[in-house]
Amino acid sequence: MTELLLDLDGTEARTAIETAIVAGWTGRDRQALEHHMAELEELGVARPSSAPIFYRVSASCLTTAAEIESTDASSGEVEAVLLQTGGRLWVGVGSDHTDREVESYSVAVSKQMCDKPIARQFWSYDEVAGHWDELILRSWIVEDGAEVTYQEGTLAAMLPAEDLLTSSPPLSDGVLMFCGTLPAVGGIRPARDFHFELRDPVLGRQIVAHYAVRSLPLVE
Repeated sequence: MTELLLDLDGTEARTAIETAIVAGWTGRDRQALEHHMAELEELGVARPSSAPIFYRVSASCLTTAAEIESTDASSGEVEAVLLQTGGRLWVGVGSDHTDREVESYSVAVSKQMCDKPIARQFWSYDEVAGHWDELILRSWIVEDGAEVTYQEGTLAAMLPAEDLLTSSPPLSDGVLMFCGTLPAVGGIRPARDFHFELRDPVLGRQIVAHYAVRSLPLVE
C-alpha cells in the first residue's frame, strides 16, 4: 500500500492506494493490435495471453515525485489512469515507466520494476464520462536541449473506460488502473525529462505533470 497527497477535484486528500494495475493491449483497432503482436513476436517478445491484459504492479511504485531513479533502458509512456477512492471513480494521468530491455523477455517484470509517476490532480469520472473519447493525451521529451512531441492522440484510440472496468478485476476503493498508451512519435526511446498531460477540450482544462529520470549505474 502507498499513501499519496492528491488533489481530487480541488480538494487535497491523503489517499491510500492498495492495488495498482496496468492495462495492456487496450487499442480499439483489433486488426492493428494483431499486426503489432506479430511484429513483436519476430523480435522475440511473446504475445500476451489475452487482449486487453491486466498486469499487477506494486502500489508502492506509484509516485508524484519530480524525479525517479531508473535504468538507461527505461522510458515513459503517458496513460489515463482511473482511481477508485471514497466510493467514487476519478480520472487522472500518469506514466507507465518501463524498462525496455527487460520488456523483451518479460513484459510483466519490466513494468513491475519501475516507478510509476502520476499527476497529483484528478477529475471526477462522472464529469468526463460523456466525452471520454475526446480527452487528449500528450507527452513530450527533451532531446538535444529541445522539447519534442513524443505521444499525442485522443482516448478514442483505446478501449472505452466502461470496457476496461468490466474486463478488469473490480475497482474497489484503493485501486488505481493505468488504461493504455499511444504509439511513440519517432519510436520508443529513453529520455531524461518526461512531460505529460491529459487535456479536456470540452471543459477547457488540463492536468499537466513532469518528472526527471536519474540513471542508476549497474555497478558502483
